[in-house]
Amino acid sequence: MAVVEELLRSEEGGAISFGNHKLSQKAKVEDYKHAGDLLKVKTFREITKLEKNGMFLYESVPGTSVLDFSEREDGVEFLVEGDEDAQITIGLNDDTEYEVFVGGKSVGTMKTGLGGKLSLSVELGAAGEVPVKIARV
Repeated sequence: MAVVEELLRSEEGGAISFGNHKLSQKAKVEDYKHAGDLLKVKTFREITKLEKNGMFLYESVPGTSVLDFSEREDGVEFLVEGDEDAQITIGLNDDTEYEVFVGGKSVGTMKTGLGGKLSLSVELGAAGEVPVKIARV
């Protein structure tokens, strides 16, 4: 299991890893500086949330551990791990269509609304790390 013991860390190549789905009590890291941005993470077994510069970026219910989360102009990509299936919401561009890949397979296209949020389900129970890629169409 690849939980992020320090709750939030910078990776080589500009990615970040965050969250710890094994914690029984809430924990957070605020004002973490990464690539000119301020990040905030709140995590434990029931929920994991990430904000960038005060804006919503990631949320999972229940909590997850996220590895190598990288944002690009055309979407995001990361590995996610948890003890049970998770509902994940990602903050992206408003009113934009994305193709979503889970475990290397396309699960179809989804369109964000005015809030720019995209929600997906990921089967995690005993699956280990599951790759997720969300790419603008």
